[in-house]
Amino acid sequence: LQLEESGGGSVHTGGSVTLTCKDSSQQLYSYAIAWFRQAPGKEREKIGCIGGDGRDLAYSDFVQGRFNITRDNAKNTGYLQLNDLKPEDTGIYTCASNGPCSRFGWRFYSVEAYRSWGQGTHVTVSA
Repeated sequence: LQLEESGGGSVHTGGSVTLTCKDSSQQLYSYAIAWFRQAPGKEREKIGCIGGDGRDLAYSDFVQGRFNITRDNAKNTGYLQLNDLKPEDTGIYTCASNGPCSRFGWRFYSVEAYRSWGQGTHVTVSA
């Protein structure tokens, strides 16, 4: 897997942005995709994941319906839509794969569960 994120940038509070995770090796269709973020000075935080066929979907509690994870297997691409953004959502957003995704197991998965990572894309939310 060769993952690359795009779509980051600057947005005002309350705005939306959609991030893309594309696999140039064209194998992503058979793998789960997980999204993480890291705010300045903080540890990496789990956002959510989507299974290979799109049926398994899980989010961390802090998401509270503001973020949506989807995928297009024909394009070997995953998406993270960020809505109603707040300044505390500022950070580096990274997709990962070659790891697990299940609704009931998501809270137990660690960063180390994923073996393929993109380089991340910055999202800056200003007031």
